Amino acid sequence: MRPRMLSELVGLMSPSPSEVFGDDVLVGPDVVLDNRSATPGAVFVALPGERVDGHDFAPQAVSAGAAAVLGNHSTDTDVPHLLVSDTVAGLSALARGLVAEARARGMVSVGITGSSGKTSTKDLIAQILERAGTTVAPVGSQNNEIGVPLTACRIDDDTMFLVSEMGARGIGHIAWLTSLVPLDVAVVLNVGSAHVGEFGGLEQTAMAKGELVEALGEGGWAVLNGDDEAITPMSTRTRARLAWFGEGELPEGDLHVHARHVRMGPLSQPGFELVARRGEVEESAQVQLRVVGRHQVSNALAAAAAAIVCDVPLAEVAEALSAAQQRSSWRMDLRTRADGVLILNDAYNANPDSMAAALRTAAELVQFQRAEHSGARVIAVLGDMLELGPLAAKAHVALGRLAGDLGVDEVLAVGEYAEQMCEGARLEGVAARTCHRDDVVDRLALRAGDVVLVKGSRGVGLEAVANALTEDNS
Repeated sequence: MRPRMLSELVGLMSPSPSEVFGDDVLVGPDVVLDNRSATPGAVFVALPGERVDGHDFAPQAVSAGAAAVLGNHSTDTDVPHLLVSDTVAGLSALARGLVAEARARGMVSVGITGSSGKTSTKDLIAQILERAGTTVAPVGSQNNEIGVPLTACRIDDDTMFLVSEMGARGIGHIAWLTSLVPLDVAVVLNVGSAHVGEFGGLEQTAMAKGELVEALGEGGWAVLNGDDEAITPMSTRTRARLAWFGEGELPEGDLHVHARHVRMGPLSQPGFELVARRGEVEESAQVQLRVVGRHQVSNALAAAAAAIVCDVPLAEVAEALSAAQQRSSWRMDLRTRADGVLILNDAYNANPDSMAAALRTAAELVQFQRAEHSGARVIAVLGDMLELGPLAAKAHVALGRLAGDLGVDEVLAVGEYAEQMCEGARLEGVAARTCHRDDVVDRLALRAGDVVLVKGSRGVGLEAVANALTEDNS
């Protein structure tokens, strides 16, 4: 946010703090949760937690330059305090006010949700919109009741686009997030089995994801995946204009964005003809992605559709997509070691859909590797897929079987459901063994050309394995 007097900031908050004490001082531009990130003028948001209480770190934040504290009780500092009954609600009130102010002057607000691919697609959208004007987007995967308002607090008077990634773990979560950050453009990528244990099923997941388009007004744009049967009914849940993306036959709408002549490069980087049609008018441009995986075509189409409805010309969209990099850590991060081994680090998170996409990408990569290294193999280091509820055991057996179907040569499974993954892989004739995370590197005997996929839910911590494998022969 732009620096402003504390009293002006309080005036924007809805609802207002229950109590404000201290002098009226200049605050901003930063709003921070971590005292180590505090900068001169920052507003330090003191979040209470299960293990530590942010209020206890207010003195360190003030020593680093923080000019005010937002919390639910006073701290041992001499800076002004904004006191609220709930600190997360207070952060939300601040974000709500800042976004309302910015949208009133013309800022465009773009939100994105989906069971998988949110962060990668968010990164693509941001890199396109940055060419059209100042853009604020989340760093990494800040998609919850803390990350969404914290990202919104980064907007200032020059911001033309705000991109928000919105996750959900139940009905009503996205509706709440869109009450903080109202949308002009809503992008729904897919409805899959991520968090199905929490939602209770795909129907409930679709209901929750569709809250994104329900929040739009008549002048907004719903950007929907026409290839996903669970998404197409969402067109009836919104008053907004419809932009469809996909590779198949697309439903009736105001804009259609699809791909022709998809081709895969040697590092599994897709190229295609990007086609946009409004009514009878069609235009196209060539795209060569730098991001990895066949599934990135759908992500790129979603990003293109979102940018086009924001009035970015198609030629600029194609150019930006072709230049876009993977910005967020541990997501389809492909590294080539000095010995020719490829490490595909997709260890940030995992669900059945994203696991399938990653395994397919590894299988694509090894085909190109074998042109130079005839004995190249695919080795999958797989961790638990969390939050699948009662479906977990069967889902992990199915994952192991899929690895076999796709031609994986060896599976090393880590976590509570490691044995189920191995069971499924062995049913397909794949060598599979369970392993402790700390022992994975020592258990691998790699040779030139091998492709090693490292993927699991965030709680398994397999990024440590990927980092060690990359550093082992860099």
